[in-house]
Amino acid sequence: MTMAFLNKPQPGLTFLCRKEDEGVIPAPVRAKTALPDWFRRLPAVDEAHVSSNNSGLTVKRCMPFLDAMATGWVIGLAASVRMEISDNGKTVDCGWDFDRTLVSNHASHQVAGNPREPLPPCKFHNYWTIRTPPGWSCLFVPPLNRPNGVFEVVAGVVDTDTYQSEIHFPFFATGEDGLHMLERGTPIVQVIPFRRDASDLDADIRTENPEEGTVRKTILRKTLASDGWYRRFARAQR
Repeated sequence: MTMAFLNKPQPGLTFLCRKEDEGVIPAPVRAKTALPDWFRRLPAVDEAHVSSNNSGLTVKRCMPFLDAMATGWVIGLAASVRMEISDNGKTVDCGWDFDRTLVSNHASHQVAGNPREPLPPCKFHNYWTIRTPPGWSCLFVPPLNRPNGVFEVVAGVVDTDTYQSEIHFPFFATGEDGLHMLERGTPIVQVIPFRRDASDLDADIRTENPEEGTVRKTILRKTLASDGWYRRFARAQR
């Protein structure tokens, strides 16, 4: 019994909503199921650009690009938001027809001198509580490789194994002046869980030795010689 308990897999993420929100606000989804339309429409090979020195391959065949987009989970807006940006982005007014706050202002003094000034800091309200196993935190970032041209969430890390309450997401409105409609479910943040002890790994910073240099050159040449080699190599090493 003891050994069976020790070998029991650790639970993953848990997303909790209030009872009255069940079936009303969109549930978080795996990031790989929420790829943007432009990426889904993109061909793996652009035939119009194939030539003797250009394979025509697009980022759809780039595993690092795709893996970044597909990692973790995506949380979307609880309901549709009308965002009006004016005065060259210095003023942001939001409205919604929902019975819960969706956007609020963030105190400007908390980020005084930030590179986005004079854009005012705002905050999306999220109604999902995230729980992770002991020793696990969550990195919250703007949905990777999918800028929307209207807003950008500020990245942050939360120890979701101990802070088990709703987390709201500061952002800056980056769109042009005018009215922008953000539909219910619009991706606002990508959630990437990680073990905190893994982030504390020491770094060995030095000059490569001859063997390491040979490995580097061989991998680069194989990658250039065969489309899909990295995909096969990376998956085989997991």
